[in-house]
Amino acid sequence: MERPPRRGDDRGMDKLKGRVALITGASMGLGRATALTYAAEGARLGLCARHPEPLARVAAAIRALGAEVLATPADTGVEADRERLLAVTEDRFGRIDVLVNNASTLGPLPLPQLTDLDLGDLQEVLRVNLEGPFQLAQGVLAGMIARGSCVIINVSSDAALEAYPGWGAYSAAKAALDALTRVWAEELKGTGVEVVSFDPGDMDTAMHRAALPDDDPGALARPEQVAERLVDLARGRAGAVRVTE
Repeated sequence: MERPPRRGDDRGMDKLKGRVALITGASMGLGRATALTYAAEGARLGLCARHPEPLARVAAAIRALGAEVLATPADTGVEADRERLLAVTEDRFGRIDVLVNNASTLGPLPLPQLTDLDLGDLQEVLRVNLEGPFQLAQGVLAGMIARGSCVIINVSSDAALEAYPGWGAYSAAKAALDALTRVWAEELKGTGVEVVSFDPGDMDTAMHRAALPDDDPGALARPEQVAERLVDLARGRAGAVRVTE
């Protein structure tokens, strides 16, 4: 069942009214939950994911909440798709106030040791998890700096900090994304643009189940719970470059 609009509840509403948010990897997991939560808070939404059908279902659920949405099938690991995504989103809404770089890939499954990792697989993980967020952030920054009060949220992982066997490609990409975030945060001081890394922790998602099928889903956070934290981050003033759920 989809989350209902939160109008009239005691947690407040429309925290993101008037904000335009672009969310990648929005067809499932945290991206989907964030899209629905942002919609309930009044945001106008640009969404992308690789697979059109589940993305269309998320867009339909958002329209049912009364929010405006543009759903664009796109692979953030492909440069031309990234350029097209930015172009159509800005053409529709005129601006992007919040960028959530959520799209990600683990690479080949089962997760291989680094000694067995194919170079092509490493490059694919880096294209999606690092090059995609980098190019999308570059693409929105000029407009964000001109307006101020904008936010880029790079979804990270504890694998960026900890060494887990088999997670080498994913860890390298997320660690590099954290590094870019730290540098951007310094470079953009005083511009009104905030860049943060958000570690959502372990969640009950298809990606987690694919990597760690023996984990107990009941012990994992629900994406819908974590998405609430991303509302606060989208409003700015996180107070830290790396934020952990």
